[in-house]
Amino acid sequence: MENLSRRNLLKVGGTVGAAGAIAAVAPSTPWTWSPAGSVPGTGSGADPRGVWDVDADPVVAALLDRGEVPKVNRILRSWTKNGQPLPAGLPNDLRDFMEHARQLPAWTDRGKLETAVRFNQKRGTYLGVLYGFASGMMSTVIPKEARAVYYSKGGADMKDRITKTAKLGYDIGSLNAYRPDGEMVVTCVKTRLAHAAVRHLLPQSPWWVHSAPEKKPISQADIMVTWHSLPTTVMRMLDKWNVPIAADESAGFLHSWQVSAAMLGVEDQYIPASWNQADSQAKQVLDPILAPTPEGKKLADVLLDLGMNLDLSLLSRGVLGALTRFMLGDKVADWYAIPREPVWSPLLETAWGPYVLVREGLLNVGMPKEAYWLFDEFLRQFVLFYMSELRMPINIEIPVLNNPHYN
Repeated sequence: MENLSRRNLLKVGGTVGAAGAIAAVAPSTPWTWSPAGSVPGTGSGADPRGVWDVDADPVVAALLDRGEVPKVNRILRSWTKNGQPLPAGLPNDLRDFMEHARQLPAWTDRGKLETAVRFNQKRGTYLGVLYGFASGMMSTVIPKEARAVYYSKGGADMKDRITKTAKLGYDIGSLNAYRPDGEMVVTCVKTRLAHAAVRHLLPQSPWWVHSAPEKKPISQADIMVTWHSLPTTVMRMLDKWNVPIAADESAGFLHSWQVSAAMLGVEDQYIPASWNQADSQAKQVLDPILAPTPEGKKLADVLLDLGMNLDLSLLSRGVLGALTRFMLGDKVADWYAIPREPVWSPLLETAWGPYVLVREGLLNVGMPKEAYWLFDEFLRQFVLFYMSELRMPINIEIPVLNNPHYN
């Protein structure tokens, strides 16, 4: 419990701050998930909390040290499609890295990726909310992620940061995600470069250094924690809602995310081979580490205010708070003092299950049409909100500085 004192706890701030500080210094559990459960079924078993990106990190660090990142960002704005050649003018070391990084893993199954398209078509409305909000809100109670986001450049403009994160879910769910005319490969490679820059820059931030328990952010384990907040959490929620999913579509959906992990630079030995293995890994790396932090509280406030500037009463802060409590549970909602909403909270608890069954064609009676309309309109408006944000060109760029508000 080194450096844990009443004064340090007060520095972190309030009840939420104390909980975050305790979580930060709590001893970590040993890494026990076996590489036998991974895509290749083999591996060294090395703890991923001490593994970063040995290919991307030195290349991006060199770009930053040489002052070439602004030029590289300008050049890469024109690279938007998977099959598009890399633009001219890139430094040789970066070009060599990107040509390698853009290749799909050898174990990619194109048939499964096509089946994933069918899954995404059927569940697109659910996925829009789950990616955009359930996973987004969960990220605020992943302490390392919340701190890394808050003190890096993305923390200075959270709307822009949220939109770029939503792009990952949008691209992987598109009809042509990994095809030459899709954008998922480009999104992953650019995100990988951005992660490498954050690893280089954040240790230079005294604010991050003061609050973070690790010496370098975004380890392989951290990427997989975020990964589980997306597909694993989605499948857990769909299972909880009793959404019937064909076995081949379930496998295709998983495979599309397995490929994404590899494209983000995760070693094969850490990528789960099945949903059972994914759930097993999540129970070790995601579920036990969820905790509030001062940074996460501020990020959560931004998410809850997403609908503030829209003329959509269904996206009010109260509704989004009720959705948080319903999807992530009372503990998370109580951490952030999100009140129980008097109308939407009981409506979600009593009518969401029948709504899903009606939408899946499994129930024809037993639900008031007004409740069905409310849920359907909420989902439609939420997805439209995210799609409207994604209509404009979104450039994922390599940062050159941390959050300027915390120098």
